[in-house]
Amino acid sequence: MTEAILLVGGKGTRLRPLTVHTPKPMVPAAGVPFLTHQLARARAAGVEHIVLATSYLAEVFEPYFGDGSALGLHIEYVTEEEPLGTGGAIRNVASRLRSGPDEPVLVFNGDILTGLDIGALVRTHETSGADVSLHLTQVSDPRAYGLVPTDDTGRVLAFLEKPQTPEEIVTDQINAGAYVFRRSVIDTIPAGRVVSVERETFPGLLEAGAHLQGMVDSTYWLDLGTPAAFVRGSADLVLGKAPSPAVPGRCGDRLVLPTARVAPDAELEGGTVVGEGAFVAEGARVFGSTILPGAVIEPGAVVTDSLVGTRARVGERAVLTGAVIGDGAVVGARNELREGVRVWCDARIPAGAVRFSSDQ
Repeated sequence: MTEAILLVGGKGTRLRPLTVHTPKPMVPAAGVPFLTHQLARARAAGVEHIVLATSYLAEVFEPYFGDGSALGLHIEYVTEEEPLGTGGAIRNVASRLRSGPDEPVLVFNGDILTGLDIGALVRTHETSGADVSLHLTQVSDPRAYGLVPTDDTGRVLAFLEKPQTPEEIVTDQINAGAYVFRRSVIDTIPAGRVVSVERETFPGLLEAGAHLQGMVDSTYWLDLGTPAAFVRGSADLVLGKAPSPAVPGRCGDRLVLPTARVAPDAELEGGTVVGEGAFVAEGARVFGSTILPGAVIEPGAVVTDSLVGTRARVGERAVLTGAVIGDGAVVGARNELREGVRVWCDARIPAGAVRFSSDQ
């Protein structure tokens, strides 16, 4: 296997305001766009040619990655004029593939952080003779995912979308968002319309008697679809819990990019990232958080499990816990922002305007 399709066209609506100006795969995680980690891991597995299936803010990708040579790859870009779903996006880039009809093509979603052994998935595909092979992972609560029961040999038996009752939960195995397709199978996906691989392509292949093989790999896996998950994923990359050859520095409690400035008495822990040109002032404490390029954390502020957007500012002695601060926003001094709050891009919160405790 030497080529892959990477699906990066989603709008990332659950991640807003992070994705107002930036497509989800280009939001920085551990100091570089998240997509960089996926590309680097694919290259490490032997992939040489990758087609990016783009749609939302498609113009952002190519100026950053170019032809891919800096990563040892050849990257091509195909933009959907209208969103086509996972299956439609795969079919839409088929003309750029070089593989023969029986050769394997890796396909993966652009919002999954995983330690998947890509080589093992390809070997499973080849030894089983499958038409499509799927990475499956096990989760404790599968209600938010599509279930994929298999037989004793790993052959897929069904696709069950988001079960809600105990009777419907027949397995803890879920579709983890990475596949190996036999090249000829991609050509059977209908062209020019919305197609879901989960709801249409895979069930249709099963019904037609095709061989779909599952491989359970329960190493690190995280869907980065929510702000809390994205912040956690970035921290895990820095801490070394999630593997990536693209982390620009040593794994540890903190990652401070070269042009960032951190006061000597500021505390950075828990996989915190301080981006290019950002500043963390004296007495500030930042735990498990991502501070994007050009952002400022003023003296005495406490930032925990949060993401502070590009050029945003967190005021003196402000307290953030589980917050997302959009690009260019200003959180005034002594504000307290708690779990789940999202401050929109360029918003201004006056000093002391939002609190959960007394101002004394």
